Amino acid sequence: MIPFSLRLAVSGGREAVARLLMIAAAVAIGVGLLLSTFAGIHAIDRTNQRQLWMNTGAEGATAAAPADPLRWAAQMDYYRGKRVFRADVAATGTTSPVPPGLSRLPAPGEFYASPALEKLLRDVPAVELGDRFPGRLVGTLGNDALPSPDTLAVVVGRTEEEVKALPRATTVTSIATAVPADCGRGCFGAGVNGDALVLVLTVVAGALIFPVLIFIGTAARLSAATREQRYAAMRLVGATPGQVSVISAVESTVAAAAGTVLGFGLYFALKPLVADVPFTGDRFFIDDLGIGLPQVAGVVLGVPVAAALAARFALRRVAISPLGVSRRVTPKPPSAWRVAPLLAGLGELGYFVGNPPASTNAQSAGYLSGFVLVMLGLVIAGPWLTMAASRAVARRTSRPATLIAMRRLGDDPRAGFRSVAGLVLALFVTTATLGIIGSINANMSSLIGAQGVLKAVVTTPMGGPESPLVVPALPDGLEARARAVPGFEGMALVHDNPAGIGAYQYGRERIVPPLVRCSELAQIPVVGHCAPGATVAAVDRNVFLDLQANTYKEWPAAPVSAEEVAALPVRMVYATTDGSASAKEQLRTIFNRELPRYEARMAQDWSSEGQRKLQGWRQLANVVLLTTLPIAGCSLAVSVVAGLSDRRRPFAMLRLTGAPLRLLQRVLGLESALPLLVVSAVAIGTGFAAAAMFLKAQMKVDLVPLGAEYYGLTAFGLAASLGIIASTLPLLKRITGCWHPSRGG
Repeated sequence: MIPFSLRLAVSGGREAVARLLMIAAAVAIGVGLLLSTFAGIHAIDRTNQRQLWMNTGAEGATAAAPADPLRWAAQMDYYRGKRVFRADVAATGTTSPVPPGLSRLPAPGEFYASPALEKLLRDVPAVELGDRFPGRLVGTLGNDALPSPDTLAVVVGRTEEEVKALPRATTVTSIATAVPADCGRGCFGAGVNGDALVLVLTVVAGALIFPVLIFIGTAARLSAATREQRYAAMRLVGATPGQVSVISAVESTVAAAAGTVLGFGLYFALKPLVADVPFTGDRFFIDDLGIGLPQVAGVVLGVPVAAALAARFALRRVAISPLGVSRRVTPKPPSAWRVAPLLAGLGELGYFVGNPPASTNAQSAGYLSGFVLVMLGLVIAGPWLTMAASRAVARRTSRPATLIAMRRLGDDPRAGFRSVAGLVLALFVTTATLGIIGSINANMSSLIGAQGVLKAVVTTPMGGPESPLVVPALPDGLEARARAVPGFEGMALVHDNPAGIGAYQYGRERIVPPLVRCSELAQIPVVGHCAPGATVAAVDRNVFLDLQANTYKEWPAAPVSAEEVAALPVRMVYATTDGSASAKEQLRTIFNRELPRYEARMAQDWSSEGQRKLQGWRQLANVVLLTTLPIAGCSLAVSVVAGLSDRRRPFAMLRLTGAPLRLLQRVLGLESALPLLVVSAVAIGTGFAAAAMFLKAQMKVDLVPLGAEYYGLTAFGLAASLGIIASTLPLLKRITGCWHPSRGG
């Protein structure tokens, strides 16, 4: 039976071969995108693994081992918005542990740099970057230690005394291989795991699978729908239901199997493109874009099986009786209970608003299940919504085309909704994703403050077990070297306040404000100004440090002289430039070298840290949106073509009875457009609701109204979909003009 089925699959000549090739191409696109998604998730996991060594020195990150101790001090530096991981190390013996990517530890006066940092050191002036690292470059940090080809990392060799004097200095006997349970300031290699935004990745990646599965099922259904008449004829000449099922399954499986093979080829072709998409804020190594054996087996076995099941489901009427195709009756209408899964999914997300899951795993499972249930609910509720809308329109119209279209939709709303199911899910994913990402970005952007903040260079002590939070005074000549930088504008010192001048009570906490001389504060107006007549200002350390829109803020006067303040220890250093990147990085380099116990960071480093984390999710969202919309468009095109085959007989009979072609084209357009517009409106509203509940439950922020980009994208998607529907209308003349009842389908 199987050889006979294989011969039937191509026995229809060029038309049959073209049909199989079209289905294989459709399945190949779905498989290629699905495999690329799996590979992206695998690459993120590999990226996390490659940076675990950076946690060395964090509390609870390393275990004791029989080795000579290693002096270790790590920090995160920045260059023009890019993070630079730096580890200063000093071996105490020949068996001191060595970080991955190195064959030996650097000696004092040597350092190893990542390839991307090596290129920067060659291309940019040393006063901007190279002078931060003492000694000479002796080698390259290997890929085993780098999360990305773009990673900027350096391992600097120092003496034991030099490392001990650095912030966060510690002693270890092994290199970290895991993320500690409590990842604090000394934890630089946490990756994306443990962050609340990993939930966005989980939900969005899961959302991509739904349109792909619908696309594959739609393509397989097209193959089955065009051959219903052949199978019914086989039943009439004595074929059993089992034989017909085998034939339909083999024919669909042949195309799906070929498409699966082509899909693997597409996946390998897409790997370089996927590697360049910064899902986590940086590119991937191509070798990290791998897929596991379970995923390969699942795709190889699952896609053909899904195609065979889809074809079997589409031909269930033929299996009932030999006349199943000819004796078509109105199917049982969908019930209102179809809305229950959709309401249940929204209810689950709503429950989390007041009762958020405690752990990250529980959050991932809870939110993912909620979003999946909502998407499944949209698919299940779609036919009932289509039926309800069509019946409502039918009761209020007297136009022949509208009446015929609405009656046909009311009789079989499942077929009407099936063609737009992929696009409906794409609209939901688009709305929810842009709503979540846009709202988080809007809330994060409030940390940037005034435009002048971008000119500020802030140096603040990092602290640590062996370093104080303040220094007695700035090194000699530091201010002169800073003022010699082209583009320098001003500098102010924020002094410690050991006497508690101007202290106040905030709840149960006593707040002691740092002190700033007004003569210096006038040089950096971006952080505010003194009260009239004051010589010293008492500032709020947290607000002052974060620079949250403090321009022209008036700080209260402190009852202390400028001379007394000048003798106090220094807590922070502020400097401003004319805004040029070169001036800012030169100042950062000076502070980095002259104040090793301080962390030389610009104001935008604080605000952009969260933005950098979001950048990967924004890129991922863009990829998903640009992927789901074409998938949905292809699914719509295939479904409309399949629908034309289904409608060939009734439309041809209407033409024979005198119905004009223009009337039938309006009927076809209305049958496709109504489910699209009605269920799309529900999907968009559901997307906004799901995003709002997720944001409130997990991020404690409100949904921010989306801008013109979203509405333009939505309008474009709907217009393109209507254009796809309109493009199929000319086919109606061809498929109904030569039909005759004596020739059957």
